[in-house]
Amino acid sequence: MFCRNCNSKINNTFLDLGHAPPSNAYLSKNDLLKVERYFPLKVGVCKNCWLVQTEDFIAADNLFTKDYAYLSSASETWLKHCKNFVDYSISEFNLHSKSLVLEVASNDGYLLQYFKFKDIPCLGIEPTEYTANIAKGKGLNIINEFLTRKLAKEISLSKGKADLIIGNNVYAHVPDIKDFTHSLKVLIKENGVISLEFPHLMNLISGKQFDTVYHEHFSYLSFTTVVSIFKDAGLRIFNVQELDTHGGSLRIFGCLKDSIHKENISVKRMLDKELIFGITNIKTYDSFQEQAELIKNNLLGLLIKLKKENKVVMAYGAAAKGNTLLNFAGIKSDLIRFVFDNATSKQNKYLPGSHIKILNPSEIKRSNPDYLLILPWNISNEIIESLSKFKESGMKFIIAVPNIKII
Repeated sequence: MFCRNCNSKINNTFLDLGHAPPSNAYLSKNDLLKVERYFPLKVGVCKNCWLVQTEDFIAADNLFTKDYAYLSSASETWLKHCKNFVDYSISEFNLHSKSLVLEVASNDGYLLQYFKFKDIPCLGIEPTEYTANIAKGKGLNIINEFLTRKLAKEISLSKGKADLIIGNNVYAHVPDIKDFTHSLKVLIKENGVISLEFPHLMNLISGKQFDTVYHEHFSYLSFTTVVSIFKDAGLRIFNVQELDTHGGSLRIFGCLKDSIHKENISVKRMLDKELIFGITNIKTYDSFQEQAELIKNNLLGLLIKLKKENKVVMAYGAAAKGNTLLNFAGIKSDLIRFVFDNATSKQNKYLPGSHIKILNPSEIKRSNPDYLLILPWNISNEIIESLSKFKESGMKFIIAVPNIKII
């Protein structure tokens, strides 16, 4: 295995979750009669540039298919986060009716809709047909393709360069991170701004967030590594913010290397923080496998105990991270009968691997579980609040990561 960024030989395994199907490959009833495809889910760490990355076993276009079911608009917390960012960026970067905002991986228009409401011209790039069509239905201008340097050149010639480029939770999803970064350089104006949000590797390690590892995530990013990747592409990062989203993320602001934007003190502080944490020390990565296996064993032990007590356990949130957890632990419908999810695109389908049926949350009352395992633990507060009436009737909630917690 060679590093996707610096091409160095990778000899160190960060995490090995065995074999699993793609985490967002939800199944229809007919699909259950077919052979399901499993791929190795193994992550290594490069000791040269410290990019943590999956081994290449599956192409991106086999993961982000036309019926890709993840919808960003499913979480009210996330929508509020995005609306706040739009308001912030309009003020901070003086965006107006003559500006151009471009979002890569615009999904169902969850963010660009807020720019449209403000009459700021915007363009989305979204490779998955299902989500792109939803965004188009909101009146948004969407290009239904993967971003490449070739496409970036075509857009810059036909639409012009962007004042602001946004990429929320896409940087980890691109197999060729160098080409993607160079594409951003092609698309940005001389003094434009690139804003990327991605889960922070430091939080993944400290929070034991092994379930955020899945095939759709090709990279697991530290600030140190991203600074290096930007520099190699002729870009620089001038500001960084720490966010609570997705278990702890970074929002970076980048620009062309000779842009007018002055470097904020936050850049040096974050580099120093990661250095102290040990991002560039291989020992930091050595015990992660053991921690993942402990979480798996603790959850399995609890579910088996509850089954022996004749308790009914179900789950909430058909999230990709949940599929990683369930498949690593080998959990099937004998331990978790159903999973509930608000996304209509997932309802009445089945989770990949575990084949647990996905139901509308309106079915919770009829199903009457004793316990509900919250799979997307990053929005557990939002979920518990929305289901507070069931909590009052005696139903309890389970959170597995980073430690077993019953609420």
